[in-house]
Amino acid sequence: MKKDRKIFIIAEIGVNHNGSIEIAKRLINKAAESGVDAVKLQTFKADNLLIKSAPKALYQKKATGKEESQFEMIKKLELTFDDHKELIRHCKKNKISFLSSPFDLESIDLLNKLKIKIFKIPSGEITNLPYLRKIGRLNKKVILSTGMSNLSEIENALNILVREGTSKGNITVLHCNTEYPTPFKDVNLYAMLTIKDTFNIKVGYSDHTVGIEIPIAAAALGATVIEKHLTLNKTMKGPDHKASLEPAELMAMVRAIRNIELSLGDGFKRPSYSEQKNSRIVRKSIAASRDIKQGEIFNELNIATKRPAAGISAMKWDEIIGRRAKRPFKKDELIKI
Repeated sequence: MKKDRKIFIIAEIGVNHNGSIEIAKRLINKAAESGVDAVKLQTFKADNLLIKSAPKALYQKKATGKEESQFEMIKKLELTFDDHKELIRHCKKNKISFLSSPFDLESIDLLNKLKIKIFKIPSGEITNLPYLRKIGRLNKKVILSTGMSNLSEIENALNILVREGTSKGNITVLHCNTEYPTPFKDVNLYAMLTIKDTFNIKVGYSDHTVGIEIPIAAAALGATVIEKHLTLNKTMKGPDHKASLEPAELMAMVRAIRNIELSLGDGFKRPSYSEQKNSRIVRKSIAASRDIKQGEIFNELNIATKRPAAGISAMKWDEIIGRRAKRPFKKDELIKI
């Protein structure tokens, strides 16, 4: 049976800090206020991440224009080692966990030096063999996003991580779609369950849809991790703001997911504590449907099932039919034998 569990909710700041530590701190504050468990940023060196002529994704062009190259856009969003340390301190102050996705080998080392406990592998690195080997050798907790991938690629990535030293029990696989924003028709949320069943592994969901419905649905389906982008304002300049939640929306999402946690329970079917008092009121007993004389035979014409359940259970109907009344009964009087 399922046990009570806490869904690990991540507010994905990503690059929505726009290169500003102060904006990042404000986002951490808002994330902490919302009740999430962690914030996640992105750690990279532009020179290690992409070649200077790498094109932008279509959603990036729509959000930031065509004039600026992807390299120029990414370069402005880098965070230094000291930036990371400052933001980690700020997270501790706000009693919230700090995570970051490394996008290159040097960034893996940076985060490991900072003693990050959970490594989040972004979708784009699921086919990066040297990267996966390096993460696997750390033997840390791993959250693996699977946007753009198929089951074979997920299997390969998992095999590499485990072969290099990461315990399968320390890996959570997130179903994900990398389009910003993701059309609802492309979410394919049941794929999260396919991943769980195929690999017998913990699963979650990283969301890029507009709104909060889909991550809430993922929580109800059994996600153990939910990740959603956070911004101060969707109109801010930057590639990911439009597909992010503003603070009030994030708070509503977290509240809904926490309610779902409470509602999932342990899987045992039994009367709950709160409803036990209702059984006597809403269940039915066998009662006289009209006045009944002593010695009269009980039948479908003189008895009925009516509330409350203070007499003979309606499930005893067949045992009462055909018996004789040992005394007279008034209409609506509960039958006794």
